[in-house]
Amino acid sequence: MATAGTESVRPRRRPWAAWRQWRKGRPFWGGLAAVVAGAEICALPLAPLKIMLEQGIAGIPSVLMGLVMILMGLTAWFAPQYRALAGILTVMIATAALVMSNLGGFLFGTIVGIIGGGLIFAWQPLEAAESPEVTGAASAAEVANTPEATGAPEATAAPEAADAAETGNRPHHHLPPQESP
Repeated sequence: MATAGTESVRPRRRPWAAWRQWRKGRPFWGGLAAVVAGAEICALPLAPLKIMLEQGIAGIPSVLMGLVMILMGLTAWFAPQYRALAGILTVMIATAALVMSNLGGFLFGTIVGIIGGGLIFAWQPLEAAESPEVTGAASAAEVANTPEATGAPEATAAPEAADAAETGNRPHHHLPPQESP
């Protein structure tokens, strides 16, 4: 039995905060749309014969396209680094389902799949904000290396070279100014 003094004190994260952080770190809504569209396209060929009069071999590509769309939606969730591939494949399969699978799940699957694939492809991860400690440490290091801090004379370089050093580009060569008559 643990006493109050021996329990480890660990701050408990709120479940909704953890869910929100996970959801914002990936193309969640695009993946959800792809999963829903894939389920719609996949489920219609498996409907009872009263709804679908004759299925035949045409049901196999419909089920496969729906499963691939579901897989692309899950890929967007659990491997967001493959979002470009998942988005493009989702749009292509949703468009192909329009012709090959009961009008793409009676148009619902195709429209939702194209929107979901576009959301997956367009999603960009948020850049992590620098912590104040890192910013302050970098500023102190930059100040320590200035000519005033080291006592070294200031270098006189051409302005183009200074611009090139700051931007990482080669200096631009400009034409001399033309004289007006």
